[in-house]
Amino acid sequence: MSGAAARAPVPTWLATGAGRETAIAARLAAASPAGAAVSRVVILEGMPTGLSPLADLADTSPSVQVLRIAPGCLHCSGNLVLRVTLNRVLRHPPEQLYIGLASAEHLELFRDFLQAAPYAALLDLQAELAA
Repeated sequence: MSGAAARAPVPTWLATGAGRETAIAARLAAASPAGAAVSRVVILEGMPTGLSPLADLADTSPSVQVLRIAPGCLHCSGNLVLRVTLNRVLRHPPEQLYIGLASAEHLELFRDFLQAAPYAALLDLQAELAA
């Protein structure tokens, strides 16, 4: 990720809970001006549970990429997978990044992880999305 620190940090939202995919989809829909091609990436913990509001959005909008990480706390057990995924995403940073966590149990620890090097210079953490 050399040279990435010179770029503006990517606005990043965290969403937790059962409604996280719906909350992210609503935010993506609200933040999409007609005709604007804003690159957005969504990283979700866990597998889809039936009809995901993000599946249709990713299928109909080429500017939205949805990545899924196997279930398990992204702060604890999924840390290596998350690092690899984040590093790949940040090589060509999107204009917006959303991370959906299944549980808020370690939200503050996860936020601290994202506010430490190297991600502190690469991500601009926003307020959590209510889910």
